[in-house]
Amino acid sequence: MIKNRDIIVVGIQPWDIEIGSNCKNIAAEFARNNRVLYVNTPLDRITRHKEKDTPKIRKRILVEQGKEPDLIKLYENLWNLYPKGLIESINFISSAWFYDFLNKRNNRVFAAAISSAAKRLGFSNYILFNDSAMFLGLYLKELLKPSVYVYYMRDYLTKNPYWRRQGVRLEPQLISKADVVVNNSTLYADYGRQFNAHSYMVGQGCDVSLFNDIDREIKPAADLASIPKPIIGYVGFLSSRRLDVNLIANIARQRKNWSIVLVGPEDDVFKASELHAMPNVKFPGSRDSSVLPEYIKGFDVCINPQLINDATRGNYPRKIDEYLAMGKPTVATATEAMDYFREYTYLGVSTEDYISLIEQALGEDNPEKQQKRRQYANSHTWENNVLEIYKYIELATNKK
Repeated sequence: MIKNRDIIVVGIQPWDIEIGSNCKNIAAEFARNNRVLYVNTPLDRITRHKEKDTPKIRKRILVEQGKEPDLIKLYENLWNLYPKGLIESINFISSAWFYDFLNKRNNRVFAAAISSAAKRLGFSNYILFNDSAMFLGLYLKELLKPSVYVYYMRDYLTKNPYWRRQGVRLEPQLISKADVVVNNSTLYADYGRQFNAHSYMVGQGCDVSLFNDIDREIKPAADLASIPKPIIGYVGFLSSRRLDVNLIANIARQRKNWSIVLVGPEDDVFKASELHAMPNVKFPGSRDSSVLPEYIKGFDVCINPQLINDATRGNYPRKIDEYLAMGKPTVATATEAMDYFREYTYLGVSTEDYISLIEQALGEDNPEKQQKRRQYANSHTWENNVLEIYKYIELATNKK
């Protein structure tokens, strides 16, 4: 446990992002026992021009002009900084030396804003926690001189075209200079260890309280009542980049007595797929997150039929925690990230694997197995996740 320290958090997601954020959850957990400054991404020139009429960018322009405060207290022990100072938009630059020249300038502008806020808050001897900001975080160790510099990897960003352009070259440099690298996947931890011996898997936090069907009654969704059992179900975005459409179709084709229920918004490939013509495949559509437990409650087996690619191999599948938190038998594709769940799930790759494992899951489910699944999912709290991060921060501190 780390207590009564000052921690500065930088990353690639601002506090006012609409979607869920690991970095925000971690910062909030840090703030339970420490003073925390959460730093938004700074405003870049192209975004300022193109999105100047959007509420978020108008807010940042007013901060830049001194018409609104740059430092806001969110709640006890946690502040949010809107960095002053415009940075240059440089990702389109192909020349490495010119990119590095401008990136150093951007880092200096960013560091000056952070240093100003830290002084106003009286921060000293602080820990710097960097969530995947491989460009704007590249020189912060030298510029801010934190007591410990932590780099956090939770996605294979360099497989994305935007990050690949310069990230393949620069992220290893940042990893090598960090005091400690923490990761939510063994795949990322192994990658980080190529450049820094102090690269560790710390797991993932997840708030599964919504899926607690022990302390409160959760009834199956009403529109599942007319669907024949057994119901094999999935909840989440139906993305053809991440999910195997052909695998789902093969399962439905070979087991016509099973109902395949896919809950969530669809991309264009899913919308145009043969799945919509199969009588035993149902699409309830997009549903608010608050009612997803009702659908999981009605499933006999939950599935996560992922493709195996750069987007999925190391990506922590939070939905698995949600399935397990409700005690559900779960069949998933055997990616590296799923090794974390091996003892509590059924893992396969092919259509034959899935059919065999679903049959096994249906046949051997019992209250004892359900309880073990619930206990495992409930151990993946943000508190436990941050305790693991603390462990390696303390290790790095002692080493220094």
